[in-house]
Amino acid sequence: REREREQAMNVLKEAVAALLLLPRFLVTALLLCMLDILCIRKRLLSREQSASSADDPPLCVSDTNRLFTLESLRAIWHGQKLDFFKSAHVGSPAPNPEVVELRGQERVRLLDYSRGARPLVLNFGSCT
Repeated sequence: REREREQAMNVLKEAVAALLLLPRFLVTALLLCMLDILCIRKRLLSREQSASSADDPPLCVSDTNRLFTLESLRAIWHGQKLDFFKSAHVGSPAPNPEVVELRGQERVRLLDYSRGARPLVLNFGSCT
């Protein structure tokens, strides 16, 4: 029973996200379609004009280089969903995930390392 309730909440959450993301997704898809139309238009016009400037970079690389494809739309939808469900947002409190200390293998919260008003800096780089 609890599992069914959790599944129903997940379905509801996905449906609400889809409704909220749909306008932004459609605008993005429209822009990609317009860019493809501009690319095709430029290619057709450049065929009519024999003299083209060498300084002008090509808008399209090839005939198969399209922006408005099913794969690109899937990637955009996936990226927008990831952005919608992320836990860190500008202007909101920082997430406080669990981390494992290297010394004692003890689980602690990340913000337990912050001290007073000093900012907590995380460095995800390498020292090579």
